[in-house]
Amino acid sequence: MDWSKTAPLAILKERLGWLDQRQQVLARNIANADTPGYVPDDVEPFQFRSALRNATAPVQLAATRPDHIAGTLAAPSAWAVRRESDPVEATPNGNAVDLEDQMAKLNEVGASHRLATQLYRKYLGMIRTAASARG
Repeated sequence: MDWSKTAPLAILKERLGWLDQRQQVLARNIANADTPGYVPDDVEPFQFRSALRNATAPVQLAATRPDHIAGTLAAPSAWAVRRESDPVEATPNGNAVDLEDQMAKLNEVGASHRLATQLYRKYLGMIRTAASARG
């Protein structure tokens, strides 16, 4: 059995992927802190409900008659990157990157990443314990 496809691990992997993309976007914002006219980006918030929906095994409907229509599942997409719509302040050259805000967001990403990896390790430990108890 592939344990990485179980709901808890799949959700954690998706969360880690979201955190990775957000860290890249925030790093790009910081790198462009002196670029004239640059408006910072951010990633759409992580939605637990949609992650849970994507992590659970889909139910396949059986077509018992030739005129039944087979269902389709939407493929999970990458997280949408959006422009920050209301920059707090902009410099005279039009740059709207607030370094303190970007650094606070990076700190939040780091803390969330640590939490997700700890949960991942704990869940794998529970699987190992359960597997060794059967043994």
